[in-house]
Amino acid sequence: MIVVCGGGVVGVSIARRLARDGYEVTIIEKEEDFGLHASGRNSGVIHAGIYYTPDSLKARFSIEGNRRIREFVKEKGVPINENGKVIVARDEEEYGRLLSLYERARGNGAEVYLVDEKELKDIEPHARTFLKAIYSPGTAVVNPKDVMRALVEDTMNTGRVRAMLGVRCLGRAEKGRVKTTAGLVEYDLLINAVGAHADRIAHTYGVGLNYRIVPFKGTYRRLVRGELVRGNVYPVPHPKSPFLGVHFTKDPYGNVFVGPTAIPAFGRENYGILKGVDSEAPAILLRDLTLFLFNPLFRYVALREPRKYFKRSFFNSCRWMLAGLEYGDIVPSDKVGIRAQLVDWDTKEMVMDFVVEEGEDSVHILNAVSPAFTSALPFADYVVDEFVKSHLP
Repeated sequence: MIVVCGGGVVGVSIARRLARDGYEVTIIEKEEDFGLHASGRNSGVIHAGIYYTPDSLKARFSIEGNRRIREFVKEKGVPINENGKVIVARDEEEYGRLLSLYERARGNGAEVYLVDEKELKDIEPHARTFLKAIYSPGTAVVNPKDVMRALVEDTMNTGRVRAMLGVRCLGRAEKGRVKTTAGLVEYDLLINAVGAHADRIAHTYGVGLNYRIVPFKGTYRRLVRGELVRGNVYPVPHPKSPFLGVHFTKDPYGNVFVGPTAIPAFGRENYGILKGVDSEAPAILLRDLTLFLFNPLFRYVALREPRKYFKRSFFNSCRWMLAGLEYGDIVPSDKVGIRAQLVDWDTKEMVMDFVVEEGEDSVHILNAVSPAFTSALPFADYVVDEFVKSHLP
């Protein structure tokens, strides 16, 4: 029996692949349903391989993942917005970064085009840029909850997967047994895909001891005048930030969300001001303080992102991207997510690629952050082929 701890998009995708290969799988998920955290709270953007370092796992899987997830949602009848994405620049300095990003995207094999201001108006009539913009026709948007429902149904229909919902994986008991809130569960192989809690589980197996997860809160607002955006309007990422910046995303139902922020959070599920702040908060605060002192990228984010809790600062961060955007056009939204950012605690550096590590009887996915939603299907194949099958008969 293979046990997958975690019922998010990565865990379910791995279970689906294993079931299709003929294995029996049990998914253990601490919530009463699948995908209630990062997998159901992300922007729903199906990325197209633009941003990632060449030769990284993210670059390797995002383009194939884009193709496969789009095929999957169409096969299952899941709504999708395929109006693409534009990346815009504010001034000459950002324009230079835009051109560098364009070359990186081409090097990754992404389908991208440089368009001038006139061409931009045909794609996104209200978007503004300095000289040129990047156009990515392959970027699309779904409601991530729709995709999770279809993926879970497809997985459970294999007849080889059972789910233990409302049960939390606590860590290793002994070889071949994992402690859970429902008692000990036996397995031939355990796959740790619990997202924001992955380092905790891994450490009980003696794996990834140099890694710590530091949570960032991604809050969103909503654009009242949805007609201002057709698909996605993104800024050029700032070189001092590891995140993409506040952007506009139109879902298949016509809602335009603006965000996310990247505010250091005080809990792995700290979705509200105090909601999700628990006994681990002092330890997370200490990690944040350590990174503030020793990591310039974290310090840049920590000094600027919390300002976006305030509407005026949030509005000022994105007002330049859309012609005619007014202060009253952006209103509150209850959409919020957590980015579980892995940090190498030996170097105090944020880890920007996917990380998979093995134990004696376990495999641990330690950094399944964006574009994990896009990349989940080929990433699952990679985990199974490169790590899981060597442990199985």
